[in-house]
Amino acid sequence: MTSASTEFTVELPLFSGPFRLLADLVLDQKMDVCDVQVSGVTEAFLRRGKEAAEGWTLEEATWFLAVCAVLLELKVGRLLPREVVSTEEDLLGGASPDLVYARTLELVAFRSISHMLADRMAQAALSVPREAGPPSELAHLYPDLMEKVSVEALRSAAVALLAPRRELDLSHVSPIRASLTDALRAMREHLSATPDCRFRELVEECSDRIQVVVRFLALLELYREGEVELSQAEVFGEIRVKWQRPHSGSTGGRGVPQPQGSGQVSVSAAGRPRETSPLRDVEG
Repeated sequence: MTSASTEFTVELPLFSGPFRLLADLVLDQKMDVCDVQVSGVTEAFLRRGKEAAEGWTLEEATWFLAVCAVLLELKVGRLLPREVVSTEEDLLGGASPDLVYARTLELVAFRSISHMLADRMAQAALSVPREAGPPSELAHLYPDLMEKVSVEALRSAAVALLAPRRELDLSHVSPIRASLTDALRAMREHLSATPDCRFRELVEECSDRIQVVVRFLALLELYREGEVELSQAEVFGEIRVKWQRPHSGSTGGRGVPQPQGSGQVSVSAAGRPRETSPLRDVEG
């Protein structure tokens, strides 16, 4: 790590070079620590350590771990919320003194207008509205409000108001024709005949993607109820489904046992907490 032949170098999108230089740049605040992928640097260091561990001293390895701890602390400190200290410049919103003075003049003008409006409202409150009707000798001058109202106009208004609403056109919306109840029934029938199968076999008859999604939700429901046992050998691998209930023509009741090979992930609804996901991923 200290010589040119053993110096640990890192390859990042924003930096490429010795790790010591990267650590100095971050500690001197010349590079944002949030732009440094500490996990990637650590994986590269471990990979390099397996290849040339004999050439490194304990002091060099200890230095690397200490610097990684400092980088992690700085990164966590940047990501966590911190208390914002308001300065005089922040209180002014970063505005210049001339702009602050202009806003002060506007505030004075608004205050004077508010006082003027308050005085006018107080004067208007002293006014008394006229409650008496128009004099009888002037009644013929007022228009008749019911002059243009007829029975036909009332009937037309009632027909328009009470008419049934137009049906909403939903022809552009694709209806969902898959239900969880149907999927549960189909999967129980399939598992009764084939108690040990793959999830791919359970969705062979599905024509739409939504049907596959509903079948997978039905499989999770069966697992939650303890009716099936699921196993997956690797990430994105085949999902094996084993029927746990007695089926017609069987005497064991739990189906064909499945051997657990090296690296096999097997889960059982009877002995695993319900909140744990049974699968690491859905098969493609």
